[in-house]
Amino acid sequence: MEKFEKLTGIAAPLPLVNIDTDMIIPKQFLKTIKREGLGVNLFDEMRYDDQGNENPDFVLNKPAYRQAEILIAGDNFGCGSSREHAPWAIKDFGIRCVIAPSFADIFFNNCFKNGILPIPLPQEQVDILMKDAEKGANARMTVDLENQVITTSDGEEIAFDVDPFRKHCLLEGLDDIGLTLAKAPSIDGFESQMAQERPWV
Repeated sequence: MEKFEKLTGIAAPLPLVNIDTDMIIPKQFLKTIKREGLGVNLFDEMRYDDQGNENPDFVLNKPAYRQAEILIAGDNFGCGSSREHAPWAIKDFGIRCVIAPSFADIFFNNCFKNGILPIPLPQEQVDILMKDAEKGANARMTVDLENQVITTSDGEEIAFDVDPFRKHCLLEGLDDIGLTLAKAPSIDGFESQMAQERPWV
């Protein structure tokens, strides 16, 4: 998993509440078990019309936000069904951080497992970031995970909390498999010892 240390990039404003996982990646795209290729269908029903043409009014279709790496959204982001394809699609598009007043629990947990930093903040602070994001591509904000600070394009700093273990995993690029592999020497040692002490097992 790619490490998350400090991210400076374009933030896209999406001031909608209750964005559920079906809005993030509709059910017809859940047939794959690959994490790549879903970004093109992120927010599919809002990004495209019935003929597959881009909706020019949707934020991620606007030239200023096509390379967005941060998403500023409304309350209860990621609610609905517990599909891991939702963070897969977000990551595949190129978004590494989602900031909102609150998140659905399963989506929140899945983000960390896929190298995405979800940051819950009070509404008044989200409003500050939303307004900054609305400035477009010239207004880049920075998310510093090590120091747990978001810096707006104007230099305003907003601190955020993150679970220490999840912070460690993101900083080191460790998903569940990576965490297990990090303990490989201990696992190998245990297996060798058991093979000597209990060869019949």
